[in-house]
Amino acid sequence: MDNEIRKTVALASRVLGAAGHGDLVWGHASSRDPGSDAVYIKEAGWGLEEVLPERVHLVDAAGRVVDGSGPRHSEYPIHTEIMAARPDVGGVVHTHSPYVLALAAAGQPLLPVSHAANYFAPHGVPRFTGTADLILTPDLGKKVAARLGEASAVFLVNHGMVTVGPDLPTATVAAILLEQAAKQQLLTRAFGGWATWSDETESASKRAHIHSDAAVRSVWDYLVRGLTTRSAPAADLPEGLLTTT
Repeated sequence: MDNEIRKTVALASRVLGAAGHGDLVWGHASSRDPGSDAVYIKEAGWGLEEVLPERVHLVDAAGRVVDGSGPRHSEYPIHTEIMAARPDVGGVVHTHSPYVLALAAAGQPLLPVSHAANYFAPHGVPRFTGTADLILTPDLGKKVAARLGEASAVFLVNHGMVTVGPDLPTATVAAILLEQAAKQQLLTRAFGGWATWSDETESASKRAHIHSDAAVRSVWDYLVRGLTTRSAPAADLPEGLLTTT
């Protein structure tokens, strides 16, 4: 088992928990196991903020725990089927964050009213409405992956969200940006209208200027620094990651 990947999964989980994505013991983040069809994902039964490297195990496409211990999450097909459909994806996040849930349930598309929302240009955030129940089977996982398409996120309407990235830190930042974008859009609505938003050209420009790969990595480092200041032992950090503030 790759200890550095396990540390990254644990860190991503705790970052998500600290950012308000926790839902008791539900929600999970995964990282692709290089050279196999398996994913590193936290054991079931732990809240995101409780995840340590030793609570991360390796689960294959058939749902077998092939390395590590503890019960696996029943929604593992979200992760394995998206990674099977998207070779460019190295990390997947699934959470039930409150503002994303509210925006998706309201039937509203994500609009580029904020910097955060422009991260998801040009594909936007498609809506998966095949079921609001858990994604328990490979067939349902394939359907979620198909609805995601080439986007960086998908709404699971009346359920939650999924975000993806070339690695788990990127997928984690995407999840935090999506919740922030949904909150900002709903706040706009609370002031009595849908106001204004960027057109397609400006949205693409803002994404390029604000959300470069280097900027996303800087956001990840910032989130980890904040987390370690509060609770995470430095020994859990992947080698080479800046941990001082």
